[in-house]
Amino acid sequence: MKYQLLDFWADWCTPCKMMNPIIDKIEKDYPSIQVVRINADEDSAMVQKYNILTVPTYILEKDGEILSFVKGAMPEYRFKKELGLDDLKFGENSTNA
Repeated sequence: MKYQLLDFWADWCTPCKMMNPIIDKIEKDYPSIQVVRINADEDSAMVQKYNILTVPTYILEKDGEILSFVKGAMPEYRFKKELGLDDLKFGENSTNA
């Protein structure tokens, strides 16, 4: 199964908008990661399921298991480190699953 990156965001959230290009780049560079964008104002079930208290919040999962939980906006290099992408041995244009 593919990894999933859950992206909790909101229309009014400026940091969410700042992170969009980074999320888009991860989606392009890591095809084994499926990005799921969740509007926190519209999907209360997912917000409750993951106990989301702030946006942006990002959760990396594999097979339903949470691998990392990252809150807030940050530079790309730090975001990748916080998610643990280097630890998972993903490479640019990786197809690892």
